[in-house]
Amino acid sequence: MCELFGASARQPRDYARWLTRFRQRGGAVADNPDGWGLAWWRDGRAALEKAPEPGHRSERLRQLAGEVVGDLVLAHVRKATHPAAPGPDNTHPFAHDCCGREWLFAHNGMVPAIVGRPCPFRACRPAGETDSEFAFCQLLAGIVDSYDPADLGRWLDRLEERVGEIAVLGQFNFLLSDGGVLVAYGHDRLHHAERADGVALVATEPLDDGDWRAFAPGELRVYRDGRLLAAHLARSGHDAGRL
Repeated sequence: MCELFGASARQPRDYARWLTRFRQRGGAVADNPDGWGLAWWRDGRAALEKAPEPGHRSERLRQLAGEVVGDLVLAHVRKATHPAAPGPDNTHPFAHDCCGREWLFAHNGMVPAIVGRPCPFRACRPAGETDSEFAFCQLLAGIVDSYDPADLGRWLDRLEERVGEIAVLGQFNFLLSDGGVLVAYGHDRLHHAERADGVALVATEPLDDGDWRAFAPGELRVYRDGRLLAAHLARSGHDAGRL
């Protein structure tokens, strides 16, 4: 059911060691054959490529895995569930503008009840049909009035509240970035590894023999420049307000 990979580094670097293995998760060693996507940032500028094809057979993804250099990476391989058919508009990561920034988002899990729910952030309209992209817009709706890139505390509480409201609807593991921070939420299936060379890694399943640790259920972690800024449990959906 889809897999995620994200990385935040102290300085621009390559990620071939992990992306090469992650590519194989796209239909070769794991059942995620319905699309791949890769976003990377360097000096605050984002690039995004994706295709509704098996990652392990994609020549373009093979090239990117060995060539991408940046200080922030977000990747996804898809198992199509909602909707069942793959397609370009339903391939992660998704990109939407909010608060003067381009945000990218990728999701593992299912929250189908969110599709069609009213979203107060009218500037975010899903291009595809996935519950994932509808959830993405709801996350942005939760922070649009409080986001400040220089003040994490100002908007993180609002984000966590909205995460709790969505997570109670199903399974909601995700990666989210504004190009400055990497936000990772492990509802029930995510791992992290912080390396001594200044890179922090997040993946659905460990991608090497390093010291990977499972997220606590409902744990949200925020990284910038390879450094952990925050790690605690998001507010539960039962305690948060209703969407």
